[in-house]
Amino acid sequence: MIVRSKRVVERGLHAPVVRACVEEFLLTQPRLERLKRYYDGAHAIGDRLREPGLPNARLAHDFPRYICTLSTGYLAGNPIEYSAPEAQKAALDGVLENYRLCAIDSVDVELARQASLYGRGVELVFADAQARPRTAALDPRLAFVVYDDTVENRPLFGIRLRPRLRDDGAEDGWCVEVCTEGEIIHFRSSGPGDVGPIECRQWHFFGGVPMVEYWNGEDERGDFEGVLPLIDAYDRLQSDRINDKAQFVDALLLLYGCTMETDARGRSPGQQLREDKVLALPDADARAEWLCKQLNEADTEVLRRALASDIHKLSMVPDLSDEHFAGNSSGVAMRYKLLGMEQLARVKERWFREALRQRLSLFSAFLSLRGAPPLDVNAVKMTFSRSLPINELEQAEAINALRGLVPDEQLRARAARLDGES
Repeated sequence: MIVRSKRVVERGLHAPVVRACVEEFLLTQPRLERLKRYYDGAHAIGDRLREPGLPNARLAHDFPRYICTLSTGYLAGNPIEYSAPEAQKAALDGVLENYRLCAIDSVDVELARQASLYGRGVELVFADAQARPRTAALDPRLAFVVYDDTVENRPLFGIRLRPRLRDDGAEDGWCVEVCTEGEIIHFRSSGPGDVGPIECRQWHFFGGVPMVEYWNGEDERGDFEGVLPLIDAYDRLQSDRINDKAQFVDALLLLYGCTMETDARGRSPGQQLREDKVLALPDADARAEWLCKQLNEADTEVLRRALASDIHKLSMVPDLSDEHFAGNSSGVAMRYKLLGMEQLARVKERWFREALRQRLSLFSAFLSLRGAPPLDVNAVKMTFSRSLPINELEQAEAINALRGLVPDEQLRARAARLDGES
């Protein structure tokens, strides 16, 4: 988190202040780029070199994408539901209608994926050509928010780095966009680390900083960031297994008491063995045997399983192909198996909910200028539902057991929700 005193905004944002923030942010670029490379499958094993002539398998196992996909789907795979008291229902419905127009569910999934990958997602709220509020997920490698130095850490302004493109697609300098509570300031720039003079200013009418960060946790850490050394070890182990197999196939043939020469047809000893598959020894004392490395697959497999288990345990994302998930488990048993990921999701959910309230506030402030009733964002209830397989028979039996004890309206609502999830 980048922190500055509120005085920098009160005095007016100038190029030196913005430049210092950008330079501090760029110090995190190596970490962000490394996480993106692993997510794309470009692991450290890909740079490994060996002596010429030796097999050099470089297997990258896609644990990062698997972890991000499961974590994202579990948190935001089902659309987030919003509800409010009757007095606030009309105001909330207006915001939700604009949410629907900008496909907010897709934006939420992308922000959750970014938070899982980089440790934070970044969203920009803006107005389209018809003066309707819209939102889009930005690349966290090119956008960030600066906070004040109070205990609340309120957002002061957001910065977005954007390359300018000519008609032929080539870059023509950069633009640094600074989003404050009331305006967007465009600075001319020759590169990501440079901030030049102000080009223009635009009012945005959102009543707050229109750039929102969705943190994955207090330390802004990606879901697979802590297990990168284990993933590297797994890649090396599996690559070396392939290398050992290749060297086993290319074993040396030892001859005792004889030699092999080029035959009358001009074939080398190696060619003779490949074509004839026969080796003639001159006398009884001569013998031949293969010189090869002894492979202990049992020990290697134990190590592989241990590494894979540690990766899933420490990332708190289980291996759903594991034998423990086989069979028809009850809902309670399934939740025990997913307990680690559930605790992770609850922490992520709290931070995600805080950012969603900021978005609600921005949309409500903009719509209120167009005559919509104001929305009390603290009165809005946000419900996250886990993306889990449903045991319909178990749920139906539970609903039937509650008949007569719970109002029929609640039972019908629960049955309808079960039907929607299935």
